[in-house]
Amino acid sequence: MGELRVRDVSEKDLLGRILGVLGPASRAEIGPGDDAAVLAVPGGRIVATTDTLVHGPDFRLAWTSAYDLGFKAAAVNVADVAAMGARPTALLVALALPDSLPAAFVEHLATGLRDALTELAPGCAVEGGDLTISDTLTVAVTALGVLDGVDPVLRSGARPGDEVAVAGELGAAARGLGILFTRFRDADGTPVAVETGALSPAERHDVDAQLRPRPPVELGVAAARAGATALMDVSDGLLLDASRIADASRVTISLDADLDDAALTGGEDHALLACFPSGATPAGFEVIGRVIERGESPVLVKGAVSEERGGWDPYTDWDSTLG
Repeated sequence: MGELRVRDVSEKDLLGRILGVLGPASRAEIGPGDDAAVLAVPGGRIVATTDTLVHGPDFRLAWTSAYDLGFKAAAVNVADVAAMGARPTALLVALALPDSLPAAFVEHLATGLRDALTELAPGCAVEGGDLTISDTLTVAVTALGVLDGVDPVLRSGARPGDEVAVAGELGAAARGLGILFTRFRDADGTPVAVETGALSPAERHDVDAQLRPRPPVELGVAAARAGATALMDVSDGLLLDASRIADASRVTISLDADLDDAALTGGEDHALLACFPSGATPAGFEVIGRVIERGESPVLVKGAVSEERGGWDPYTDWDSTLG
Protein backbone atom coordinates (compact mmCIF):
# COMPACT_ATOMS: atom_id res chain seq x y z
CA MET A 1 0.00 0.00 0.00
CA GLY A 2 3.01 2.31 0.27
CA GLU A 3 3.88 4.88 2.88
CA LEU A 4 1.01 6.58 4.74
CA ARG A 5 0.53 10.24 3.82
CA VAL A 6 -1.14 13.03 5.76
CA ARG A 7 -4.16 12.69 3.47
CA ASP A 8 -4.49 9.02 4.46
CA VAL A 9 -5.01 9.57 8.20
CA SER A 10 -7.36 11.55 10.40
CA GLU A 11 -6.61 14.57 12.60
CA LYS A 12 -7.03 12.29 15.61
CA ASP A 13 -4.44 9.90 14.20
CA LEU A 14 -1.97 12.72 13.60
CA LEU A 15 -2.49 14.07 17.11
CA GLY A 16 -1.92 10.58 18.45
CA ARG A 17 1.39 10.40 16.62
CA ILE A 18 2.51 13.78 18.01
CA LEU A 19 1.40 13.14 21.60
CA GLY A 20 2.93 9.69 21.45
CA VAL A 21 6.30 11.38 20.99
CA LEU A 22 5.78 14.31 23.36
CA GLY A 23 4.57 11.96 26.08
CA PRO A 24 3.77 12.98 29.67
CA ALA A 25 6.03 16.05 29.71
CA SER A 26 3.15 18.46 30.39
CA ARG A 27 3.35 20.42 33.63
CA ALA A 28 0.14 22.37 33.03
CA GLU A 29 -2.94 22.19 35.22
CA ILE A 30 -4.76 21.26 32.01
CA GLY A 31 -2.49 20.06 29.22
CA PRO A 32 -3.01 18.83 25.64
CA GLY A 33 -6.45 17.46 24.79
CA ASP A 34 -8.87 20.23 25.77
CA ASP A 35 -9.82 23.49 24.00
CA ALA A 36 -7.03 25.39 25.75
CA ALA A 37 -4.26 24.75 28.23
CA VAL A 38 -4.52 26.06 31.79
CA LEU A 39 -1.18 27.25 33.15
CA ALA A 40 -0.25 28.25 36.68
CA VAL A 41 1.57 31.58 36.45
CA PRO A 42 3.91 32.42 39.34
CA GLY A 43 3.80 36.13 40.14
CA GLY A 44 0.72 36.76 38.01
CA ARG A 45 2.65 37.79 34.86
CA ILE A 46 3.30 35.73 31.76
CA VAL A 47 5.49 36.44 28.72
CA ALA A 48 4.04 35.41 25.35
CA THR A 49 5.49 35.46 21.84
CA THR A 50 4.72 33.84 18.50
CA ASP A 51 6.71 33.01 15.37
CA THR A 52 5.78 31.39 12.07
CA LEU A 53 7.99 29.30 9.78
CA VAL A 54 6.69 29.07 6.21
CA HIS A 55 8.06 26.82 3.50
CA GLY A 56 9.86 29.07 1.05
CA PRO A 57 10.92 32.22 2.86
CA ASP A 58 11.84 30.46 6.12
CA PHE A 59 12.98 26.94 5.20
CA ARG A 60 13.23 24.43 2.34
CA LEU A 61 12.35 20.78 2.78
CA ALA A 62 15.18 19.84 0.45
CA TRP A 63 17.59 21.19 3.08
CA THR A 64 15.56 20.83 6.29
CA SER A 65 14.43 17.56 7.83
CA ALA A 66 11.19 17.34 9.80
CA TYR A 67 13.31 16.92 12.94
CA ASP A 68 15.35 20.05 12.19
CA LEU A 69 12.18 22.00 11.45
CA GLY A 70 10.70 21.06 14.81
CA PHE A 71 13.95 21.85 16.61
CA LYS A 72 14.26 25.26 14.96
CA ALA A 73 10.60 26.14 15.54
CA ALA A 74 11.06 25.56 19.26
CA ALA A 75 14.47 27.24 19.43
CA VAL A 76 13.51 30.54 17.78
CA ASN A 77 10.50 30.91 20.05
CA VAL A 78 12.16 30.13 23.38
CA ALA A 79 14.89 32.57 22.33
CA ASP A 80 12.29 35.35 22.14
CA VAL A 81 11.06 34.49 25.64
CA ALA A 82 14.65 34.53 26.91
CA ALA A 83 15.13 37.92 25.27
CA MET A 84 12.64 39.34 27.77
CA GLY A 85 14.60 37.93 30.70
CA ALA A 86 11.98 35.22 31.18
CA ARG A 87 12.03 31.44 31.57
CA PRO A 88 10.12 29.50 28.87
CA THR A 89 7.34 27.31 30.25
CA ALA A 90 5.04 26.23 27.41
CA LEU A 91 4.60 26.12 23.63
CA LEU A 92 1.42 26.02 21.55
CA VAL A 93 2.10 24.63 18.07
CA ALA A 94 -0.13 24.98 14.99
CA LEU A 95 0.70 22.97 11.87
CA ALA A 96 -0.65 23.60 8.37
CA LEU A 97 0.26 20.45 6.42
CA PRO A 98 0.13 19.57 2.72
CA ASP A 99 -1.85 16.33 2.43
CA SER A 100 0.95 14.72 0.41
CA LEU A 101 3.40 14.76 3.33
CA PRO A 102 4.24 11.39 4.91
CA ALA A 103 2.21 10.94 8.09
CA ALA A 104 5.45 10.09 9.91
CA PHE A 105 6.60 13.67 9.20
CA VAL A 106 4.67 14.95 12.19
CA GLU A 107 6.35 12.45 14.52
CA HIS A 108 9.80 13.53 13.42
CA LEU A 109 8.81 17.19 13.77
CA ALA A 110 7.44 16.53 17.25
CA THR A 111 10.68 14.76 18.19
CA GLY A 112 12.60 17.87 17.13
CA LEU A 113 10.31 20.05 19.22
CA ARG A 114 10.73 17.78 22.24
CA ASP A 115 14.51 17.50 21.96
CA ALA A 116 14.98 21.25 21.50
CA LEU A 117 13.01 21.94 24.67
CA THR A 118 14.89 19.26 26.60
CA GLU A 119 18.23 20.77 25.55
CA LEU A 120 17.48 24.48 25.52
CA ALA A 121 14.60 25.04 27.94
CA PRO A 122 14.24 22.19 30.45
CA GLY A 123 10.81 22.27 32.08
CA CYS A 124 9.14 23.76 29.01
CA ALA A 125 6.68 21.53 27.11
CA VAL A 126 4.22 21.63 24.21
CA GLU A 127 0.82 22.15 25.83
CA GLY A 128 -1.50 22.24 22.82
CA GLY A 129 -1.97 23.57 19.31
CA ASP A 130 -3.90 23.03 16.09
CA LEU A 131 -3.76 21.04 12.85
CA THR A 132 -5.06 21.98 9.42
CA ILE A 133 -4.44 21.30 5.74
CA SER A 134 -2.64 23.76 3.45
CA ASP A 135 -0.77 23.73 0.17
CA THR A 136 2.11 25.45 1.99
CA LEU A 137 3.75 23.76 4.96
CA THR A 138 3.60 26.19 7.88
CA VAL A 139 4.62 25.85 11.52
CA ALA A 140 3.27 28.52 13.87
CA VAL A 141 4.41 28.47 17.49
CA THR A 142 3.29 30.51 20.47
CA ALA A 143 5.72 30.43 23.40
CA LEU A 144 4.91 31.37 26.98
CA GLY A 145 7.27 32.17 29.82
CA VAL A 146 7.40 33.44 33.39
CA LEU A 147 9.55 36.12 34.96
CA ASP A 148 10.27 34.41 38.30
CA GLY A 149 10.07 37.64 40.27
CA VAL A 150 12.19 39.86 38.00
CA ASP A 151 10.95 42.66 35.76
CA PRO A 152 10.93 42.09 32.00
CA VAL A 153 13.97 43.50 30.20
CA LEU A 154 12.89 45.73 27.32
CA ARG A 155 14.70 47.22 24.32
CA SER A 156 14.14 50.73 25.64
CA GLY A 157 16.29 50.80 28.79
CA ALA A 158 19.85 51.21 27.46
CA ARG A 159 21.69 54.25 28.83
CA PRO A 160 24.95 56.02 27.90
CA GLY A 161 27.84 54.35 29.69
CA ASP A 162 26.34 50.86 29.49
CA GLU A 163 28.37 47.98 28.12
CA VAL A 164 27.00 46.24 25.03
CA ALA A 165 27.44 42.48 25.11
CA VAL A 166 26.41 39.36 23.24
CA ALA A 167 25.86 35.76 24.29
CA GLY A 168 25.98 33.13 21.58
CA GLU A 169 27.59 32.94 18.17
CA LEU A 170 27.25 35.59 15.46
CA GLY A 171 27.52 34.94 11.73
CA ALA A 172 27.43 31.14 11.62
CA ALA A 173 23.81 30.84 10.49
CA ALA A 174 24.35 33.35 7.69
CA ARG A 175 27.42 31.48 6.50
CA GLY A 176 25.43 28.25 6.63
CA LEU A 177 22.65 29.74 4.53
CA GLY A 178 25.22 30.91 2.03
CA ILE A 179 26.60 27.38 1.77
CA LEU A 180 23.12 25.99 1.13
CA PHE A 181 22.34 28.51 -1.60
CA THR A 182 25.68 28.22 -3.38
CA ARG A 183 26.38 24.49 -3.04
CA PHE A 184 23.08 22.67 -2.87
CA ARG A 185 20.94 23.80 -5.79
CA ASP A 186 20.63 22.29 -9.25
CA ALA A 187 21.18 24.06 -12.56
CA ASP A 188 17.66 25.53 -12.41
CA GLY A 189 18.22 26.87 -8.91
CA THR A 190 16.01 24.29 -7.21
CA PRO A 191 17.27 23.24 -3.76
CA VAL A 192 18.72 19.72 -3.56
CA ALA A 193 19.54 17.54 -0.57
CA VAL A 194 22.56 18.44 1.51
CA GLU A 195 25.48 16.04 1.12
CA THR A 196 27.05 16.20 4.56
CA GLY A 197 30.10 14.30 3.36
CA ALA A 198 30.89 17.20 1.04
CA LEU A 199 31.19 19.63 3.95
CA SER A 200 34.21 20.39 6.08
CA PRO A 201 33.71 20.34 9.88
CA ALA A 202 33.56 24.15 9.87
CA GLU A 203 30.98 24.16 7.07
CA ARG A 204 28.92 21.50 8.83
CA HIS A 205 28.95 23.66 11.95
CA ASP A 206 27.66 26.66 10.01
CA VAL A 207 24.94 24.67 8.22
CA ASP A 208 23.85 23.21 11.55
CA ALA A 209 23.68 26.73 13.01
CA GLN A 210 21.24 27.63 10.24
CA LEU A 211 19.10 24.50 10.34
CA ARG A 212 19.20 23.77 14.07
CA PRO A 213 20.04 26.93 16.06
CA ARG A 214 20.97 26.66 19.72
CA PRO A 215 20.34 30.02 21.40
CA PRO A 216 21.71 30.51 24.95
CA VAL A 217 18.24 30.52 26.48
CA GLU A 218 19.33 30.18 30.11
CA LEU A 219 21.36 33.39 29.82
CA GLY A 220 18.22 35.46 29.34
CA VAL A 221 17.29 34.97 32.98
CA ALA A 222 20.94 35.48 33.97
CA ALA A 223 20.96 38.80 32.12
CA ALA A 224 17.82 39.99 33.88
CA ARG A 225 19.20 39.04 37.29
CA ALA A 226 22.48 40.82 36.50
CA GLY A 227 20.59 44.06 35.89
CA ALA A 228 20.47 44.19 32.09
CA THR A 229 19.07 47.52 30.93
CA ALA A 230 18.12 46.26 27.45
CA LEU A 231 17.92 42.83 25.87
CA MET A 232 16.82 41.26 22.61
CA ASP A 233 17.24 38.22 20.38
CA VAL A 234 19.54 38.71 17.38
CA SER A 235 17.36 37.14 14.70
CA ASP A 236 17.66 39.74 11.92
CA GLY A 237 21.36 40.62 12.10
CA LEU A 238 23.44 42.49 14.67
CA LEU A 239 23.38 45.87 12.90
CA LEU A 240 19.62 45.89 12.44
CA ASP A 241 18.81 44.52 15.89
CA ALA A 242 21.29 46.83 17.64
CA SER A 243 19.63 49.75 15.84
CA ARG A 244 16.30 48.63 17.28
CA ILE A 245 17.67 48.87 20.83
CA ALA A 246 19.29 52.19 19.97
CA ASP A 247 16.07 53.65 18.55
CA ALA A 248 13.92 52.35 21.40
CA SER A 249 16.37 53.71 23.99
CA ARG A 250 17.20 56.93 22.07
CA VAL A 251 20.91 56.24 22.24
CA THR A 252 23.69 55.20 19.86
CA ILE A 253 25.32 51.80 20.13
CA SER A 254 29.03 51.88 19.34
CA LEU A 255 30.46 48.48 18.39
CA ASP A 256 34.23 48.18 18.77
CA ALA A 257 34.85 44.41 18.60
CA ASP A 258 36.41 42.79 15.53
CA LEU A 259 33.28 41.53 13.75
CA ASP A 260 33.16 40.32 10.16
CA ASP A 261 30.38 41.01 7.68
CA ALA A 262 28.51 37.78 8.50
CA ALA A 263 28.48 38.67 12.19
CA LEU A 264 27.30 42.22 11.50
CA THR A 265 24.65 41.59 8.87
CA GLY A 266 23.73 37.90 9.03
CA GLY A 267 20.57 36.81 10.83
CA GLU A 268 19.11 33.72 12.47
CA ASP A 269 21.87 33.05 15.00
CA HIS A 270 19.44 33.90 17.81
CA ALA A 271 22.20 35.13 20.05
CA LEU A 272 21.25 37.47 22.89
CA LEU A 273 22.23 41.14 22.62
CA ALA A 274 22.21 42.99 25.92
CA CYS A 275 23.24 46.22 27.59
CA PHE A 276 24.52 46.24 31.16
CA PRO A 277 25.72 48.91 33.59
CA SER A 278 29.50 49.21 33.33
CA GLY A 279 31.20 46.29 35.07
CA ALA A 280 27.98 44.31 35.53
CA THR A 281 28.14 42.10 32.41
CA PRO A 282 27.73 38.50 33.64
CA ALA A 283 29.59 35.35 32.64
CA GLY A 284 28.47 33.98 29.29
CA PHE A 285 28.29 37.44 27.67
CA GLU A 286 31.14 39.04 25.70
CA VAL A 287 31.43 42.82 25.68
CA ILE A 288 31.47 44.08 22.07
CA GLY A 289 30.85 47.81 22.52
CA ARG A 290 29.27 50.53 24.58
CA VAL A 291 26.25 52.80 24.66
CA ILE A 292 26.86 56.49 23.96
CA GLU A 293 24.71 59.60 23.65
CA ARG A 294 22.44 59.60 20.63
CA GLY A 295 24.15 60.81 17.49
CA GLU A 296 23.22 60.95 13.84
CA SER A 297 23.41 57.16 13.47
CA PRO A 298 21.84 54.56 15.76
CA VAL A 299 24.87 52.25 15.37
CA LEU A 300 28.57 52.88 14.85
CA VAL A 301 31.17 50.26 13.92
CA LYS A 302 34.69 51.14 15.03
CA GLY A 303 33.55 54.73 15.37
CA ALA A 304 32.11 55.00 11.86
CA VAL A 305 28.68 54.67 10.30
CA SER A 306 28.47 51.27 8.63
CA GLU A 307 27.76 51.23 4.90
CA GLU A 308 25.96 47.93 5.36
CA ARG A 309 22.20 48.06 5.86
CA GLY A 310 22.23 44.65 7.46
CA GLY A 311 19.41 42.45 8.57
CA TRP A 312 16.56 40.51 7.00
CA ASP A 313 13.13 41.89 6.11
CA PRO A 314 10.85 39.19 4.63
CA TYR A 315 8.71 41.78 2.87
CA THR A 316 11.62 43.31 0.95
CA ASP A 317 14.28 40.58 0.95
CA TRP A 318 12.32 37.43 0.05
CA ASP A 319 12.64 36.49 -3.62
CA SER A 320 10.48 33.54 -4.65
CA THR A 321 12.57 33.04 -7.80
CA LEU A 322 15.47 31.85 -5.65
CA GLY A 323 13.68 28.56 -5.05
